Formats: sequence, C-alpha cells, structure tokens
Amino acid sequence: MGEMKTYLNHINGEWVASSSGEVEGSINPANRHEIVGYVQKSSNADVNEAVVAATAAKLAWRKCSGSARGDYLYKVADKLERRLDEIAEMMTREMGKTFPEAKGETARGIAILRYYAGEGMRKTGDVIPSTDSAALMFTTRVPLGVVGVITPWNFPVAIPIWKIAPALIFGNTIVFKPAQETAITAALVMECFEEAGIPAGVVNMVTGQGDVIGQAIADHPDIHGITFTGSDRIGKMVGQSALAKGAKYQLEMGGKNPIIVVNDADLDLAVEATVSGGLRSTGQKCTATSRVIVQSDVYDVFKMKLLQRIKEIRVGDGMEASTWMGPCASEKQYHTVLSYISKGIEEGGTLLCGGGKVQDEALDAGYYIAPTVFEHITSSMTIAQEEIFGPVLALIKVDSFEEAIHIANDVKFGLSASIFTRDFSKMLTFMHDMDAGLVRINAESAGVELQAPFGGMKMSSSGSREQGQAAIEFYTDIKTVFIKS
Repeated sequence: MGEMKTYLNHINGEWVASSSGEVEGSINPANRHEIVGYVQKSSNADVNEAVVAATAAKLAWRKCSGSARGDYLYKVADKLERRLDEIAEMMTREMGKTFPEAKGETARGIAILRYYAGEGMRKTGDVIPSTDSAALMFTTRVPLGVVGVITPWNFPVAIPIWKIAPALIFGNTIVFKPAQETAITAALVMECFEEAGIPAGVVNMVTGQGDVIGQAIADHPDIHGITFTGSDRIGKMVGQSALAKGAKYQLEMGGKNPIIVVNDADLDLAVEATVSGGLRSTGQKCTATSRVIVQSDVYDVFKMKLLQRIKEIRVGDGMEASTWMGPCASEKQYHTVLSYISKGIEEGGTLLCGGGKVQDEALDAGYYIAPTVFEHITSSMTIAQEEIFGPVLALIKVDSFEEAIHIANDVKFGLSASIFTRDFSKMLTFMHDMDAGLVRINAESAGVELQAPFGGMKMSSSGSREQGQAAIEFYTDIKTVFIKS
C-alpha cells in the first residue's frame, strides 16, 4: 500500500488541510495496532468553505446538458475500475470487510455510475393539456442546488456513489461527509472524480466527526437537500434540522430485518440465506437478517442445520483468502455488539453459539466477535427490537404463519424482510402484509439491485426512495411551465 500518508479534504477542486489543523488515525479493525493513514478532523469553517465552492459551481453545472454530465460519470467509472483492487484493499483495511466483498462493492459503485450516466438522456417532464387552446403547458425537473451527502462506514464506496451519482446527473453540486472510520476509502473515490475532470466545486468532501461536520451540513442555510444513511437517532436530528430551514431531506435509518421459515420451506436454502444475509459483512448491513422466525414443525431441524453451517465459518483478517467473516468495523461497534449480547443473556435468551470475542490468540489484536445465535427469544426483548449491526441472530419459534407475520411486523423498523416457502398463497400474503420497503421471497433479506428503488417503511426511512429511476424524485423539484402564444 506504500507509506502511510495524511489524506486531505477536497474543496473547490483542491486538496486542502482542515482549518483546525487536526488529524486522526484510521485504525485497521483486524489489527488495532495498525494505523492505515491519517484523515482531517475538520470544523464548521471547512463545511462553509465547501458550501461556498458548491454554490459558486452550481449554475454552470446546472447548465451542462444531461449527456455532458453523464460523460463525466462514465469517466469516473473508468477511473474507479482501473483502481478497483487498490480501493477494495483500502476498504478492507479500514473497516474489515473481506477483500472479495470489498471488490464486489467497488464493482457495484462502477455499475451505479454507468447506470446514472445513462439517466442523463431520459426525459425530464411531460406535456399537460391546457384549458386554453392558445397555450402550451408542460413540466420540467430542476435540480435542488447544493446537496449534502452524509454516509456510513459499512458501504464506503457504494452508498456514497448511489447518492452522489444521481445528485450530479440531475444537476446538483455536492458537499460530501463520509464516515470518519472510512474516510481514506472516500478520499480514493474522490480522487477518481478529480481524475475524471469534474469541474472545481461540483463535488467537495469534508471529513470529521459527525456531531460537528454532519450537524454543520444539516444546519447550513445554503444546502438545499440532505441525503443521509445511518442510525435512526441521528437521522431524526438531521431531518429536524433540514425541516427547520426548509431543505428537502432523505433518510435511510436501518432495519430489524426478519426472515420467516415456514413448514414447507427448502430448509437448506433457508439456512444458507440466513447465514449469508445475517453474518456476511459481519452483520453490518442495514438489510442484514437479524430475526429468524421459524415455524415450530421445522424449528429443530432448521436450528441443527443452521448451527452446523455456522461452525464452518472462518473468521479472520479480510485480506486472507480463507476468511469468510471479518472483524467489527471499529472498537466502538465491537463494544456495541458485545453489549447487545450481554443484554440478550440478561433478558433470558439462550446462547446456542458464539456470545463474545473469537477465542483465537492470533486474532487478539482485532475486533473479532464469534457468530452468535440466540434462541428462546420473545418479541419484547431488546435484541428482537433494536438494530445490533453485528453477527447476531435471534431465533424465534412460532406455531403458525399468521403469528410469524405478526412478529415480523412487531418492530419500529420496516426495511427488508424475506420468507422461505413453496406455497404461492403464503408468498402473496407475505408480499401484501409485510410492513417493509423490500420484500424477498426464497432469497436472503440483504440485497437490492441498483436499478430498483430502495428504502423502507416506518422508522427505516423518511419515505423517499434511493437508486433506480426513483432517485429523480428526491434530487429534483418539478417546475410547471405555461406559455401563452
């Protein structure tokens, strides 16, 4: 990876140090003694400088044709593709995701850029009949202006790109705050934008603590839209700040995603989907399976197969080819997950496997938690209600399909849900009755294709959708035009 370096903010086309003069180290969660590099610990002044740059650039960017903006995105995709392995390796070193997963995520970012590059040639309005025969009336879509982009550490390439790419193609300029835990990965992505020749001020990046930089973006009067992915607690604060200043906001705030296994399910398929959906990426996905609701007829067999499959999981450094699951992304997240495991035990859950740090001396320097499965879980328990964001599965036994649906909906979140059944009528009932923005049948809960709308219900979302053609709804306003001859 070369010598350790200090990474800068990117403002108005230049790499600049923060006004605070402070930096902090990015720690490799596979080895807490390794500092991957240093990133800026910025202040409100840096956010203001980025907003000034984005404001100055917005008119010229808005006047670029959709195809011209698309050409830039194609170039960014090409740059990212050439650096795929480098960026994926940095992602693994910064947040612990296995290298194959990191490569897959980076490839997804490339595909998103190319998808939205093509969106620049789509229509942006409709002709509407007027009651005046001598008039022409139509709609067009116009950009919001300056958009604040606040992203988490779990998908440090894909999530920023699925926000930035549509914002740009629809004519907005950007002030981007990545998660501090993965700010170096974000800087490498920003280098691709710079190498592609994006005009100065169109995409700006400021790194720093969320309660400083994120709040400054949420409060800034010259930011016209804010797109945020993170916890529901922080999301509420962002939404309140945006509402107070009249800015548009989009919040994706996590989930408590169920998988339902009914008595006619293909159990081997359901087990594999549970393991992949719940434990891959160390359970650090907003769509990760967290609750496993199993009909009593097949519960014991399912449990046996699940525990056998989990025994096969190899935990270790994400850069090692034999590793299936890496560490938690940070010390903070490591302790958060351990606290939820303790809470599960305190409230009467029975540990079937895992329950703490991996017992392997070779892994002592990392934030490794063993894949954990609880049973005897009721819907009222903390680990059945709150998002853990770690490799923890809660088994819930039910007597009927109807009870399974009820329990699946008995949380404040509604992001994703899946069911395993061969019964078409149960598939339809699940599809209609689940309070979730993404429902998947005979497939894991984690996963959505980039061309499809993504978002949740209840406390998982503010209601708007990301990705696909639905993105235009957030990143633009509709303008109605009336022309009298």
